[in-house]
Amino acid sequence: MRPRILNRPARADLIAAVAALGLFAVAASVGGVLYLLGRPVHASAAPLFADWRPHVGPGTLPAPALAALVWWHGPALAARLPWRRLLALSYVTAVAWTTSLALIDGWQRGIAGRLTTRFEYLHEVAGVTDLPAMLRGFTARILDFQPDSWTTHVSGHPPGALLVFVWLDRAGLSGGAWAGVLCIAVAALTAVAVPQTVRLLGTDEQARTVLPFAVLFPGAIWSGVSADGLFAGVTAAGILLLAFGVTRGTVAAALAGGALLAFGCYLSYGLVLMAPIAVAVLVLAGPHRRTGWWACVGAVPVVAAFTAAGFDWTTGYHLVVERYYQGLASHRPYAYWVWADLAILTVAAGPAAAVVLRRAALAGWRAIAAWRTRAADVLPRVTWLLPLAAAAAIAAADLSGYSKAEVERIWLPFMVWFMAGAVLIPPSSRRTWLAVQAAVALAVNHLLLTTW
Repeated sequence: MRPRILNRPARADLIAAVAALGLFAVAASVGGVLYLLGRPVHASAAPLFADWRPHVGPGTLPAPALAALVWWHGPALAARLPWRRLLALSYVTAVAWTTSLALIDGWQRGIAGRLTTRFEYLHEVAGVTDLPAMLRGFTARILDFQPDSWTTHVSGHPPGALLVFVWLDRAGLSGGAWAGVLCIAVAALTAVAVPQTVRLLGTDEQARTVLPFAVLFPGAIWSGVSADGLFAGVTAAGILLLAFGVTRGTVAAALAGGALLAFGCYLSYGLVLMAPIAVAVLVLAGPHRRTGWWACVGAVPVVAAFTAAGFDWTTGYHLVVERYYQGLASHRPYAYWVWADLAILTVAAGPAAAVVLRRAALAGWRAIAAWRTRAADVLPRVTWLLPLAAAAAIAAADLSGYSKAEVERIWLPFMVWFMAGAVLIPPSSRRTWLAVQAAVALAVNHLLLTTW
């Protein structure tokens, strides 16, 4: 029997994915060559920040088993289960997927010890005995080569990130295990927030298509365990609340969404780039779009509280830029990382992201052409506008030069929104791409030991 010939759209999707994988291979090869030439790019398994170390662990059996279950039953369950029950199942499965991937590295190395190194947040928690004093003096300790300089991750972020782990410690949940569990639990909210946002701005059918892709997101490798996974969960919840507010005219939801997104900016300076995604939500909103102004009102108390406590965001940002170039960033060549960072998306967001972005770009172009000719849009805007908004945020981060390497975790808050475009993948190909997504995550986590 002759093999079925790919139709033109399917062939184009395959070409996009292969091109993305090819870019990753080129980035790895160039990184290796530069190392041999004595011009290292300062990433152990460039372009990924990891060590080449094939290994197995307690998660080696449950991770592929879970992926197989989601691949086999996920689309059918997503199509027929009641929505609330489906969201609960999605969240639990995302937690299990992230945890099982982390456990490939073992409990201590994969979860309990991740945030306890001298570079991480927990290294500073015990020394924070006076929260007001910490906030007032936070910026004075950002620059390196001082006796009391913050550790790498604390200095590179606003104080909100450190505060989260201090609050966790004060609640009696101290140590790396509880911190790791918190990151996983919050990061898994993306598997609920992304499809629910699509449902609010689009249709129930579109949201059900997105859900399995949001659950088996390859970036879960870095969500478990990193604070950036927590950042992704917080900001995704903020976008969801904003979407609820502007589609239902609910002021309370818009206020809460604005507060969470503002708090996100105090978790990481780079999360101001959630703005394109928030704007996309407002564009997609219905007659209650004006409710979005309440999100700005909700942001005010967060900004006011940090400012009144003595932390100035703009001062902190400028000092972080200076601190950034006191470290490895000054040795990481922009000419390499400006394109190698984009190659990382192939594994962190998965090859399906290349398919989504190709189709989203085409849909956006056709929508512009339709608008010019006053014709009707062929595809619902939510299917392509959210992925393109995420791509715009990533492009800005990439071109800024402040995201050289380690973006597999830094860009998690943006990458999860690529999955909102899973609806664009033809129904006949969705299970194939879902399998590819899971296979990439399993391969990377077994072949490389991710570090940060």
